[in-house]
Formats: sequence, C-alpha cells, structure tokens
Amino acid sequence: MASRSATRLAALTVAAVCSAASTLVLTAPAHAGPDPAGPVRIHDIQGSTRLSPYAGKQVTDVAGIVTGVRGYGGSKGFWIQDPRPDADPATSEGVFVFTDAAPEVAVGDAVTVSGTVSEYVPGGTSSGNQSITEITRPTVAVVSGGNPVPAATTVSARSVPRAYAPEGDRSANGSVDGLRLRPGAYALDHYESLEGMNVRVSDARVVGASDPYTELWVTVKPRENANRRGGTVYGSYDDQNTGRLQIQSLGTPADFPAADVGDTLSGTTAGPLDYSQYGGYTLVANEIGAPESGGTRRESTRPQSARELAVATYNVENLDPSDDTFAAHADAIVHHLKSPDIVSLEEIQDNNGATDDGTVAADATVGRLIDAIVAAGGPRYDWRGIDPVDKADGGEPGGNIRQAFLFNPERVSFTDRAGGDATTATGVRRVRGGAALTLSPGRVDPANPAWEDSRKPLAGEFVFRGRTVFVIANHFNSKGGDQGLAGRYQPPSRSSEIQRHAQAKVVNTFVKEILSARGDADVVALGDINDFEFSRTARILEDGGALWSAVKSLPRSERYSYVYQGNSQVLDQILVSPSVRRGGHLSYDSVHVNAEFHDQISDHDPQVLRFRP
Repeated sequence: MASRSATRLAALTVAAVCSAASTLVLTAPAHAGPDPAGPVRIHDIQGSTRLSPYAGKQVTDVAGIVTGVRGYGGSKGFWIQDPRPDADPATSEGVFVFTDAAPEVAVGDAVTVSGTVSEYVPGGTSSGNQSITEITRPTVAVVSGGNPVPAATTVSARSVPRAYAPEGDRSANGSVDGLRLRPGAYALDHYESLEGMNVRVSDARVVGASDPYTELWVTVKPRENANRRGGTVYGSYDDQNTGRLQIQSLGTPADFPAADVGDTLSGTTAGPLDYSQYGGYTLVANEIGAPESGGTRRESTRPQSARELAVATYNVENLDPSDDTFAAHADAIVHHLKSPDIVSLEEIQDNNGATDDGTVAADATVGRLIDAIVAAGGPRYDWRGIDPVDKADGGEPGGNIRQAFLFNPERVSFTDRAGGDATTATGVRRVRGGAALTLSPGRVDPANPAWEDSRKPLAGEFVFRGRTVFVIANHFNSKGGDQGLAGRYQPPSRSSEIQRHAQAKVVNTFVKEILSARGDADVVALGDINDFEFSRTARILEDGGALWSAVKSLPRSERYSYVYQGNSQVLDQILVSPSVRRGGHLSYDSVHVNAEFHDQISDHDPQVLRFRP
C-alpha cells in the first residue's frame, strides 16, 4: 500500500483530524414530524434514519447543552445534546453545530440554535462516506452557563451488536441511508443512533497505534478476533470487527497519548461521537483514559540454518536518500529479520525522492541502505533492480518507486542475463531439462495493461547450494478508491481489486510458464500484494496450484502484516510453488516490528520464509 502520508495527501485512506466542511444537502425520506405545537428538538432533526427529515430546512431555537467545542481545523463548531431524550432508541439526542469560526460557547452552556439543517458528507458524495447531520449558518443564544453535561452513553461489548451493518437498499445502489435504524441489530446503526451524542468507553484496548494525526483505534470488544499481541484480526469480508472505534481528541496534539497496539486507555475516554472522512465513527474525546502499556515489543525471527534459504519481503515506505530511517531499517533487517539471504524491497524511491526532475536511478537509495546494514553488523548485500520509466509506476509523484533485490553474496549467487529494462519482458526457456529466465533481472510482462500506473514485477534467478530459485518481487496496486467499511454502501464495493485481479493473473501465468519448463522448479512470488490471504486476488495467484500463500501456514490469529482502522490484516505475502510447499522444512514468520507501533518506520511488517531448496 502507498505510504500513509501519501495517501493522506491523496485523500484516500488515513484519517484527518478535521476535514474542510463543505455542505452537501441530501434528500431525506419522508417522515412524520414533531408535534407542530411544540419546538423542534434534536431527536426530531436526527430522525430515525441516517438522513434528517429536516435536511435543507430552517429550524429555530433548538435547545441543548454544549458537550464539546472544536475551535481548530476546517470543521469548527460545537456539539449540543438534549438532556430530555425521547423514547426512541433510533433517534440521536446530539447534533453538531457548524460555525466555520472558533465557537463562542463553552462546555456546559445551555444554548438555543437557529439555522439550516444539512447533511455533510466528509470527502464528498463520491467518497461513499456516510453523512453527518449538522446545523449550519447558525444563530446561537447562550441561555446559561455551567450546566451539568448530559451523562455519556456507554459504548461497550454488551451494547454493540454482533452484526456489522444491514444490507443496503438495492434500489438505492446499496445505500443504507434511507433504512430505518435498528441500533439493537447492527453495529453501524448503533453508532449512528448515537451520532453527535456524548459517549464513553472504559478501559479500552488499543488496536490501532497512535498516528501523526493524533488518532488511534480501540476496541470495546476485547475478545473479538483477538490475537496474542492485543490486536483485532481481520480474517473475512463477513466479519468486520464491530467493536472498533476511532479516537481523536479535542485537546492539544501534544497531550495525545503515544499508544501501541495492546496498550489500554485506562479509565474513561469520553466525548461527542463524530464521523471522520477516513475512519467512520469517531469518539472526539474531551477526556482520554490514561495510557497503560500492554508490553508489546518488536519481534525478532530466528536465524536461518546453513541449509535453509531465507527470503524476505519488506515495504520500506517511500525510502529515499533524504530519509532519516536508514539506520532503523538496517536494524530491522539485521537484528529482527536476522539478515535474510534475499530481501525483496518495495517502495524504493529514486535518488532524489519526490523531486520530479526526471531522475529514475536508485543506486544512491539502495547503496545507503546497504551501508547502513553493514554498520549495523550485517552482511554487505549486493543488489539488483530495474529503473522504471519516469512517472509510469504510480506512487508518490516524482518518487518512481520500484522493487529491488538485496542478496547476501556469501550465501547466494545471482544469475545475470543482460538486457532487462523497464519495457522489455523477461521470458522463460528450457535449458538442459530445466527452466531459465531470458533476462535476469527482468520485468514480467511490463507492457500488459494490468500494470498501468503501477509497479511492474521484478524477476530474478538465484542459486543456493547449487539449486536454482526463481524470485518474483511484486507491489500490486493499492486499495485507494474502495468504499469504506463504515460507509453508506453495504456491502462496500472494492473497485481497486479489479486491477489486482488482472495483475495476479499475469504473475500466475508467468509462474506456470516456469513450471511448464520444469515442474519441480522452486519459485517464490512475494511482496506487497495489497490484498488479503482470503481474497480473490490470492486465489488467482494460486490458480491451478501454481502458488500457495505461505502465510496460511500460520494460525489465523497470527496472519497479519498491516494494521488499518484497527484491523490487523494481511497485505504482504510470500507465495511458493509446489516443490517449496511440499518439500518440507518450510518455516514462515510475519515479523511484527512496525505496524503495531506509534513510532513505526514503515506501515508494513516484513515477512520471512525459510525453506530448503
């Protein structure tokens, strides 16, 4: 997956504290209104679906107590809550008042608000996000100050249903907007029924580490698909982990806890329930529990034996010579991965990083990493790679990310066959009853439309203890553009996987060509696949038994290399041919050194495979 900073700038994946608050009025379904003799109350505005029956209409003197004030960012305003709730669990008693300037109210103020009811969609309607009911262009009158804030509603394992979301209305393209909320049946309905209200969680375990945008994720269901390190594993499209909740803060960024997966926010975390463009339902805290360490430590794998070949994949997240992470990456490779014989690196940038001046060479980037590995006590790796065509492989503009092979020449040799370049495809030929690449290193079918604006696979031929091993380094296209798990369309569409399916087909076909030349060839296809081990992408890679994703040799609770929105999931994979899988002595390790930590140097955990060719 592309780096978090890059995807944030592209408005695709990772959460922002505040998004610019443009207003989009959506059409609400018809509902009976309140008693015409009485004033409009907050629960009347919220209604019993996701869209307000008052959307686009003026309301007058809506009463409430201020529960939270946001005076920064592009979404300035405050939340009010009615201390006199109705009897309908589907109707929220809280609402956000968008002021577009620092609000002149304080928590505990009793206010009346007049303005226009709007449904604001963070990221715009094309994002597929749900909307937030707001009162905009407000006139605010403070009636009194220092009033008790309505008691926070507890969000807990008991209150959040096991089912994640209702199936959307097919006549509305799968949208859930017009469906009556069933907060006792579905988690997303439960959260929506609390939108804008003061809520609390207690002793919540962290399942997504603090990030540079002062956000983290907790779970209110500590037993839900838990792993031994405190995370929540995402193992199926049908099991979205209902207990996850994003935490932001109304305090200063410096006071936000630096928490890792497995830590606990001890005590109460409380504040209004909002909805973020990048994370769905979000508790915007004016009170945060004290961080309590869960003791999560960076893992180290075991060294390979003399007879084992160790092959690793590691996404180093847009590494370029200006970065200050070389020593840390070297430490990870030497001391946590135990200096694998072959390392497939993803997201190696060119020699001047994001500077867009036509530079495509990456020898300075790779050379600096090799030197750092030596300084950390590791071997002096040799390397192979192919420079891409400028701006043809996607990623950060100007960065020209690509895959590269590091290999330890004291343990393994590389078979060079000249002629490989960015646009020339390597092939497979029979040689004395065996298989050989026509170009090594070479790119796999680089002109295929599957690789448009995406990284082309890098293939190389290695020899270990006299046995040829074919390694194919991959970095499939990212999940950018997919509908969010907490979005309005249920089940969400995963449009990005169309290209990954085509990419998987190309790689699978190439592996079959190798196996056609020699049926017992040792083939390893690895890298940032940007898809799950249970996905159709993985099944296409495995088609016909040509490959098998070795992460499936691990217990289900240990299958993850990435943490996104509180879900510990597989994106990085090492797939092997039948001779590797069935030859015995296969050992796989997902080495957790990054994804679970607030001070990560990459958002991916490296993977290591050891086997005897």
